[in-house]
Amino acid sequence: MNLLKQLINFYINSSIHVALSVVSLTGITMLEYTMSIDYRILMFVFFSSITGYNFVKYYGLAKLHHRSLVNWLNSIRVVSVFSFILMCYYALQLDAKALSLIGVLALFTFLYATPFLPERFIYDNRQNLRSISGLKIYIIALVWTGVTVFLPLIVVNFDINLDVLITAFQRFLYVIVLMLPFEIRDLRFDNLKLSTVPQKIGIKQTKYVGSVLLGVFLFLEIVVKNEFIRNDLMPFLIITLSTWLFLIFAKIDQGKYYSAFWVEGLPIFWFAILLIIH
Repeated sequence: MNLLKQLINFYINSSIHVALSVVSLTGITMLEYTMSIDYRILMFVFFSSITGYNFVKYYGLAKLHHRSLVNWLNSIRVVSVFSFILMCYYALQLDAKALSLIGVLALFTFLYATPFLPERFIYDNRQNLRSISGLKIYIIALVWTGVTVFLPLIVVNFDINLDVLITAFQRFLYVIVLMLPFEIRDLRFDNLKLSTVPQKIGIKQTKYVGSVLLGVFLFLEIVVKNEFIRNDLMPFLIITLSTWLFLIFAKIDQGKYYSAFWVEGLPIFWFAILLIIH
């Protein structure tokens, strides 16, 4: 049991789980727009997500040399280096337009973790985008939207029409809602100057706002989109309801895996349902 727990912790801490979530949302876009599943893109997204997330999470820790952290960080470093090499390999198989988008998103990721801002724009001495009050959740949602919606469509030269823009807006809203249980969990640890959504409006209002965003997410799919696929209605309703329930039951003192595993895994669940019915 202890070994299993260690494996699960490594699976989460090495960003494999979140990478599979990003891959799943990318696959959902492919299915929605009747593309064949392009494993080159999925593999690129998987390895780039591991690379990006580990860079953001462990950029500062990599400089530490505490004995208790060395083995753990070395394992993460091996995964990250391996992922970076494979990310580069799959990137070479993409065209110039896709690489241009990737470059912009990579720049956001880099600036999210590395110091570059004047002190007057930030709440602490980190001097990166992550430190700007209230900005964190929107940067993550923006990058996820770019990777999971626009990247697979640009690769196949799909016309960026109104439906695509609606899908992108839906994805942006959905990722924001996915982040809210994490922000509720982290209320005990986040600096007050970070100005997360729960810090600014409280837990109850955060759940209310998240519920409204999910309502807009569902409304756009059923009412506004021109190319709504009826066969996908049930999976869409299931994932909307599941996400709402996880948001409603989120609390500060939540289980270790509540957000990090179960909430983060909702896109994987969504993609699995769609694969079954398609």
